[in-house]
Parts: sequence; C-alpha cells; structure tokens
Amino acid sequence: MIDPIKKTIKQKYQQIVSQNSFDSQNCCCGSSDPCCTIDYSTFSDDYKNIDGYEPAADLGLGCGLPTEFAKIKKGDTVLDLGSGAGNDCFVARKAVGKEGKVIGLDFTESMIEQAILNTEKLGYDNIEFRLGEIENIPINSNSIDVIISNCVMNLVPNKALAFEETYRILKDKGHFSISDVVLKGKLPDSFIKDAELWAGCVSGALQIKDYLEKIEDAGFKNIKIQTEKEIILPDEFLFKNFTNEEVVEFKASNTGIFSVTVYAEKNNSNN
Repeated sequence: MIDPIKKTIKQKYQQIVSQNSFDSQNCCCGSSDPCCTIDYSTFSDDYKNIDGYEPAADLGLGCGLPTEFAKIKKGDTVLDLGSGAGNDCFVARKAVGKEGKVIGLDFTESMIEQAILNTEKLGYDNIEFRLGEIENIPINSNSIDVIISNCVMNLVPNKALAFEETYRILKDKGHFSISDVVLKGKLPDSFIKDAELWAGCVSGALQIKDYLEKIEDAGFKNIKIQTEKEIILPDEFLFKNFTNEEVVEFKASNTGIFSVTVYAEKNNSNN
C-alpha cells in the first residue's frame, strides 16, 4: 500500500507536470500564476546562466544549484535523485561530457515521461531516466561517482534509509552534493500536515542537526554545508492556506526555514 505522504506528493507533482506541459499562457505551478496555491519558485535558484540549462525541463521545484558544487568531472557517472523533468540532469550532462553518463531517478511516472520526452527532443544519448524510489534505488551498489539531488530528500518519509541507499550505490571515494530544506525551530502541526508544504519540501524538513546526523549515521565522511539561505514564506500563501491564529503561531515561533546544499563523501578507508 502506498504511503499517504508519497501519494499526496505524487498527485501534486503529476498536476505540476500537466500544467507545465501546456503552452505558456496556461497555469504553471513553478510560477506565480493565481491558479496555483503556492509559488514553488520561492524556493528555487536561477539556472539561466548555467551551462547545459534547458528551460523546458525547469519546473521551478528546486531549492538550490547542487550541480554547481558537486565537483563533477569529465567521464563521471552522475545520478540525480528526484530528477523531475530532467533539469539538473541536463546541467550534469554538460559537466560529464560525452564520455560520461547521467541517470535520473524519480518516483512519479509523469515526471519520467516528461524527462524522456525532453531528452529525445534534445537528442542526448548519454542520459537515462528510471522510475523508482530513493529508499530502494534501482541501481547497482558501488557504481556511481557523484550523486546530486535538488529539494527531494524532504519528500522521503524514511530519510535514514534514503541516505543508506545513497551510500550503497556510491563508489568508494564517491560523493554527493544535495540541496534541501532544513529547519531551525519547530513548525506548527497545521504546517506539518499541509499538502502544499509537503510538495514544496517544507513540511518534511528536519532540524539541521538531525539532517546532518542521518547523513553521518549512514556512513558518510567529510560532511560540509556548502551553501545556506533563508526561505521566507509569502504572507499571501500563509493567509490563504492557514487561519490567522495558525499564521500568528508560526511567526511567533521564530522558526527558520533554510535551503542548504550539503556535501559528503563515501570513504571506506576511513571507517
């Protein structure tokens, strides 16, 4: 039976794909269109000047630029966890060159379909997309040089298992660079239960200390925070989705929502 959180997220992301598949005059949840309840681009960074960027694959669902910090080399095999329509995969492809390979993993069928369509239109032959879940990655152990992910680990209910799987599939001396949302302070219960905030990676966010501990517990070494920025939820969204009392509670809590990019290495020789 599918986890109710995963079911909610999958439905939201299927909706986003269908809205973005229309022409530019239609609703897009990566934009501030009034037909969308939350503007996910509040979380995202600007890719426009990055080599390999393909606008058609950018759904505005990320919260960082992991490829910019992932130390990808020519010839590397790179895996993007939660690859969506392929945005970070196309950037990573530019970095690995024709001799490298990029794999995108996503658990939403419509995202995989859109990513494959985008790849076919671009004529790339060293990118593939696989349907699967991060807690059970359909990739051989010790086979990936670099893992990237952009605001996806928060969508995974069992984050400890997700990082264990990430560790398993990396080669020794391999590493990851993952952008995600973390908290400093506690969210009100109403925010934790909100579907839009789950899809936007806030409701599933961990305290930064807990997030880093799960990475360390999975076996990773040399863990570093590469970037950090605070995310401010717009009042328009807050008052549209929550009662005045809930908004006041949230603001009084002084909870900080942050986008971070975290780097870590698999180094069995140090164990």
